[in-house]
Amino acid sequence: MPPPRPTDLLPPDAGTRPDPVVHHLAPGPAALHLLPETAVDAFAARAGGADVLSEAERTRWARLRGPGARRRYLGARLLVRHALSAADGRPADRWRFTTGPWGRPELPSPDDGLRFNVSHTEGLLACVVTRHGGCGVDVESVPARPDAVVHLPPHLAPAERAALAALDGEARAVRLAELWVLKEAYLKALGTGLTRPLASFTFRDAGPTAPHDPTSPTCPAGPDDPGGVPLGVDDPRLPVAEAAAWRLRLMRPGPGHVLGLALQDPPP
Repeated sequence: MPPPRPTDLLPPDAGTRPDPVVHHLAPGPAALHLLPETAVDAFAARAGGADVLSEAERTRWARLRGPGARRRYLGARLLVRHALSAADGRPADRWRFTTGPWGRPELPSPDDGLRFNVSHTEGLLACVVTRHGGCGVDVESVPARPDAVVHLPPHLAPAERAALAALDGEARAVRLAELWVLKEAYLKALGTGLTRPLASFTFRDAGPTAPHDPTSPTCPAGPDDPGGVPLGVDDPRLPVAEAAAWRLRLMRPGPGHVLGLALQDPPP
């Protein structure tokens, strides 16, 4: 699995903008919305703040300790509404959510095929929205923390453990963060979360990203497609055709973060 090339997912002034940075990508098409934490306060003020949240969300928000946790939670809940409204046109305060069987927030039926997923870590928030199939996103700081470098590798597949063992120091911590965001994004897209063992599936190179073709439903949706390392998944728990429908990407939004994205091909 090659490392992601440096990209410009976030322009230099993204941290001072009151709106997220949006990238359109395949398959789907889907949209990836990125919001630096330094821009959350201005974005929240423009998006209606806590008044837009549901009563349950406001209760949870009020219980969080620390200004960072509260800022990221509020920003993530507002970012979801903003991204859904950009895809659907409904006002941001009209969105309501249910909880899926594994605790994932979802849209109640009928949802017109909309799917979304959100992730946040210190410094960055991300949300992906698509109308076709499952989707998952995970963003983490890079390199991985020392405790993760010690405790996470035993839970990975043998080939992944061997690849990590061949690396030293920061290179190992960076690759572990890359593997983690891909694993997390895929499990979130499936809807199972960490109820599945991390060693039960692996990733493989999927070749170069296809060039933009506006006539294809699975091509990048526009010239601002962020690229990234394209990957496929080897998942023996899925039928071969179903596993082949998953497309993953590994991206670097900036020097301090790594992002994993999982998207499902639209049905024929």
